[in-house]
Amino acid sequence: MVKRCKWADYNDLMKAYHDKEWGTPEHDDKFLYELLILEGMQAGLSWNTVLQKRNNFRKAFDNFDYNKIIRYKENKIEVLMQNEGIIRNRLKIQSIITNAKSLIKVQAEFGSFNKYIWDFVNNKPVHNSWKKLEDLPSNTELSNRISKDMKKRGFKFIGSTIIYSFLQAIGIVNDHTTDCFRYSELTNSP
Repeated sequence: MVKRCKWADYNDLMKAYHDKEWGTPEHDDKFLYELLILEGMQAGLSWNTVLQKRNNFRKAFDNFDYNKIIRYKENKIEVLMQNEGIIRNRLKIQSIITNAKSLIKVQAEFGSFNKYIWDFVNNKPVHNSWKKLEDLPSNTELSNRISKDMKKRGFKFIGSTIIYSFLQAIGIVNDHTTDCFRYSELTNSP
């Protein structure tokens, strides 16, 4: 029997996300943007809810192509507000557009969003060693610092807790519990 983080045993979709994505170091700007947006969409909801709607989000938001999303106008927002397949929160939808614009500014300044976000940890993942799920923090000094910097750059829905979840998702922080099979996979990879 495969031992994984307790939260992943919720259903097969959560298991697949846990086993193949969560905590794996990511470096593609488009994929980083997608995960940033999905983490923001989760605010006040469960991650399972977001994962269930992930493909709908991809269809509704041009596969998270931020170069297209920056051109969305009010009529597109109205269409999105009618889309029952996504989370229909006007502020969250508007933040997707705002964050696309902010991401492009970061790319212009740093060369890529990847370089910007990974520079906070000198391009080396932080490997924690939590024994149980209850030990994991909801935010840290690192997520506080990144959240504050991103807010200065115009990003929205990026509070410290959302940013910490984002850092976990993209592998900057390895928060798999020490008894999870992914913990050793990630801590032993180059």
